[in-house]
Amino acid sequence: MSVLPLVFTSGWASGINAYAVVLLFGLLGATGVTDEVPAALQRPDVLIVAGVLFLCEAVADKVPYVDSVWDGVHTVIRPVAGAVVAALLAGHNGSLPELAAGAVGGSTALLSHLVKAGTRIAVNTSPEPASNIVLSLAEDLGVAAIIAFAVFHPVAAAVIAAALLAAGIAVVVFLWSRIRRYLRRRRQRRAEKRTATAADVLPPVA
Repeated sequence: MSVLPLVFTSGWASGINAYAVVLLFGLLGATGVTDEVPAALQRPDVLIVAGVLFLCEAVADKVPYVDSVWDGVHTVIRPVAGAVVAALLAGHNGSLPELAAGAVGGSTALLSHLVKAGTRIAVNTSPEPASNIVLSLAEDLGVAAIIAFAVFHPVAAAVIAAALLAAGIAVVVFLWSRIRRYLRRRRQRRAEKRTATAADVLPPVA
């Protein structure tokens, strides 16, 4: 129970940027800032891979439409990462608390990922790229701040993460009609493109 607030917060953050969570926890542990970080996250190879993937996400996350494709690919990766990080934080070698922590971290990561992906789809309905960049920077800074805060004040950080998750769900629900219109237009464009391609391939009728 004592690790549950940190598990919840790490799950929320993993749904936004899993690589940043692994990298931040690893750096905080490796530099001796906290003793709460498991050794597995402090390994140099883990930090290098997390750092490279974080840079990739930092670029992809700021490009319109590319960010939504990236989110689609990470629909499985982020919840799994959230579950693994949560289980490592619980650290009981396959015991029931570790499994429960993994379930909490994974499900929270899935929820926050869906909120992020839905928000990005809504943002991509606008033609300008500035909103994608601003939103991505806000997410990166928010994840960094709340993970650092959670290490020292896990309960307060969990309350903030829960409030942000609830607010994000409310925003996505509010923007759902806009998201549906965007998805409908994208399906229409794909259908028109397939029709045009088929017309180019088929020979003209005599």
